[in-house]
Amino acid sequence: MAETVTPAVDDTPAPASTRRERSGWYFYDWAMSAFSTTVITVFLGPFLTTVTELAAGCELGADTCDGYVHPLGIKVAAGSYFPYLVSLSVFLTVFALPVVGAIADRSAHKKRLLAAAAFTGAGATVGMLFVTGDRYLLGGALFMVANIAFGAGVVVYNSFLPRLGGPDERDGISSRGWALGYLGGGLLLALNLVAVSMLGEEGNHQRTLDLARWSIVSAGVWWAVFTLIPLRWLREHPTAAALAGGNPLTDGFRQLGRTLREIKAYPLTLFFLLAFLVYNDGIQTVIALASQYGTEELKLGQSTLIVTILLVQFLAFGGALLLGALAKRIGAWKTVLISLVLWTGVILGAFRLPAEAPLPFMILGAAIGLVLGGSQALSRSLFSQLIPAGKEGEYYGFYEISDKGTSWLGPLAFGIVFQLTNSYRVGLVSLLIFFVVGFLLLLAVPIRRAIVAAGNTPPRVL
Repeated sequence: MAETVTPAVDDTPAPASTRRERSGWYFYDWAMSAFSTTVITVFLGPFLTTVTELAAGCELGADTCDGYVHPLGIKVAAGSYFPYLVSLSVFLTVFALPVVGAIADRSAHKKRLLAAAAFTGAGATVGMLFVTGDRYLLGGALFMVANIAFGAGVVVYNSFLPRLGGPDERDGISSRGWALGYLGGGLLLALNLVAVSMLGEEGNHQRTLDLARWSIVSAGVWWAVFTLIPLRWLREHPTAAALAGGNPLTDGFRQLGRTLREIKAYPLTLFFLLAFLVYNDGIQTVIALASQYGTEELKLGQSTLIVTILLVQFLAFGGALLLGALAKRIGAWKTVLISLVLWTGVILGAFRLPAEAPLPFMILGAAIGLVLGGSQALSRSLFSQLIPAGKEGEYYGFYEISDKGTSWLGPLAFGIVFQLTNSYRVGLVSLLIFFVVGFLLLLAVPIRRAIVAAGNTPPRVL
């Protein structure tokens, strides 16, 4: 009988990554960002809402729709269907993403997990081609699959970061990846907006709906095609647990249970996650409500909003690189703190914007773009220093929950203040609390001690 050879468990640090491998990692951000910008930010909400309104018996292009649909026998206003889907998908990711991360840590074939998540999400996005007429249920199901797969892909993708560079290199690597993502997402969005403006016909609502559908499909194709680059160029960096063999699925669930019991041993890592939860919720709320603030409070037209969205995308490319360069000189922790001060300035500036004045709004959008990419990229790389070795996937699963699973806090605060004051300006100012409290919490994290407590070597500059 042949002797079974058990692979040796290798606890030595992973070999230095190559430029080709890092470039492959960057390109997944380029690939997936098309879903964030073209699908989530611009086209899917209006598209799926229109399809739902048709299912509710409203006419195409009607200014208002008071109809209802009944998914699974539940009475839902047509205009509320998409927001409810977003909330449900976020709720499900809270349970799914840590499991995905645990499985990734126990798998010797992490690239296969990345491929599965990416192609599942991209396939569901391309499937929107068949959401015609009143097929709102099909559209909702495809969105749920795509959004959960997107989050799973991000967790696996982020878990590669600690293996791509040492403590002093990760800020730059993360910033370049985030910058390329904004560039790729902005480029496809620009192409789609040009196509819509050139091929659209004023008053032809069916043509507008069809163009939105094809724009969404293009993002799925973009996501799938460019994912081939990281799958080709990235190398597997299996952890010691993965090399030991076993079933990644069952072992992943067991490991997740152990991690949940042991995570209290890393209170400073948890404290950083709390700080990130607070200030990132403010960032996500500004992104989500900027268009509503521009239309409802500042009375700006759609063309101004589109130009500003593109401005944010392309300037975020430079902003991520700029703050990444600053982090190299003064450290990621200090740079993120500075970015939160700048975010506070953005909120105060937005409060003072005059109505019906496109140029000041665009200037504010430029400021958001410059600070947006860097604050997010450096938070990601800073967190990589706080993860115990071999548990990158699990901890990035928790990180992604605090990124997506808690984005209801800011909108809730905004909505309550608006309801009490009937003022979008005062509602916007209420978001200052997230940046101020987030700043104070992050300032209170003894970052060097937190890195050492996680068993890692601190970078030279923090």
